[in-house]
Amino acid sequence: MSTDIDAVHPLDTSGARLSIKKPVQRFDRQGDLSDRERTEAAMRAFMHEFGAVTATYLESCIHCGMCAEACQYYVQTGDPRYTPVHKLEPFKQAYKREAGPFALFYRMFNLKPRVSADELQNWQELLYDSCTMCGRCTLICPMGIDIARLVGQARHGMFQAGLVPHELWAVAERAEREGSPLGATPAVFKDRIAWLSDEHGVEIPVDRDQADVLVSMSSIEIMKYPQAIVATAKVLNALNEKWTIRLDGYEATNFGMLSGNVQWQKDLSMKLINAAVKCGAKLLILPECGHAYGAMRWDGANVYGKPLPFEVLHISEYLARSIAGGRLRVKKAAASVTFHDPCQISRRGGATQAPRDVLAALGVELREMVPSRMGSWCCGGGGGVVTIHRADDLRYRVFEIKMKQVDDTGAEMLVMSCSNCRQTFDDGQAHFKWDKTAHSLLELVADNLVQ
Repeated sequence: MSTDIDAVHPLDTSGARLSIKKPVQRFDRQGDLSDRERTEAAMRAFMHEFGAVTATYLESCIHCGMCAEACQYYVQTGDPRYTPVHKLEPFKQAYKREAGPFALFYRMFNLKPRVSADELQNWQELLYDSCTMCGRCTLICPMGIDIARLVGQARHGMFQAGLVPHELWAVAERAEREGSPLGATPAVFKDRIAWLSDEHGVEIPVDRDQADVLVSMSSIEIMKYPQAIVATAKVLNALNEKWTIRLDGYEATNFGMLSGNVQWQKDLSMKLINAAVKCGAKLLILPECGHAYGAMRWDGANVYGKPLPFEVLHISEYLARSIAGGRLRVKKAAASVTFHDPCQISRRGGATQAPRDVLAALGVELREMVPSRMGSWCCGGGGGVVTIHRADDLRYRVFEIKMKQVDDTGAEMLVMSCSNCRQTFDDGQAHFKWDKTAHSLLELVADNLVQ
């Protein structure tokens, strides 16, 4: 397969969606491995995951089916293939046959056959196209099984087998090779900062040797929502923070994690960690990006191998803390608002109250979706799904849940704190010709600062 991603998968910067263009020819199998080699590679990766915690999860499932009703893909289709626990079948099959307490008997009587390359290929859609790893199934499981985590572990085996969806592999490989999944290289980012600083008359410090706060951004913000960079600068300047953006570590999006490549995940995380250590930052602020939050806030120390020498906060948490401490003052914004809870920030990350505290300070009338907070429905674009073109029809189908949730509130404004969700909403708005526009919580704050 060609490694010239620009030639094979040119960047689509048109319309509501920023992604890899729909390929003329799909390459959903990477490399030249035989079917046997693919299966063996997947099995080695699966076996590496079968520690005590994972084994406990896989042994605990009572097949109650409750996770089905928590999954937007099952709810919208009624197709039992989309039941969350079913998406793990090859992973479970490998565990039962090779690592479980009764593995000998499973092999002896062939109660669980060997996982085949065809099974892995067939399950590619279930592990990638129809799972955002939103964790709603995890929340509802009566046995406390973290199904979303297990899907992530199963993706590790899929990557090693060279069975990642075409576009997701392309952006993950580009992130490893260039430092950004969407072409927001240091040179591109530096030029964009210079333009934004001049255009908006705001100071955006770059590559300070010493700073208390290191700011990271997501490639979606840099390439599609650059106003987020300006908004971040306005807030930190208003707080008189000693802060910086560093060109040796700024990309918070982690497609290594989403694709299932553990080494690429580590490489991307270490760029941010090393940049923060280098400038002596006491705080790393993560942007409005859900998976960036999960990758650094909860996996960062594991990647680093010891506790991080700095605090990590999502931008919504930073805003809420600054407002609560009286350091950041905002004007009242007269509007009725509904807030979309990004799965990786709210349900998986726990930063559920922070954005609501910010909205309360802005004086808006908050009209909650039903359900909201920890139980909120996913936008359908997380986990890398929004990049996969063959998943579009299914993704639009599940997005109808969110449209109804928003419409039922009757709110004037839709606000969120994740740029990936925002891109999914923008794409859904264009597809359905919907009359609702997604707005950034950060930008709403920046527009209402008391100077």
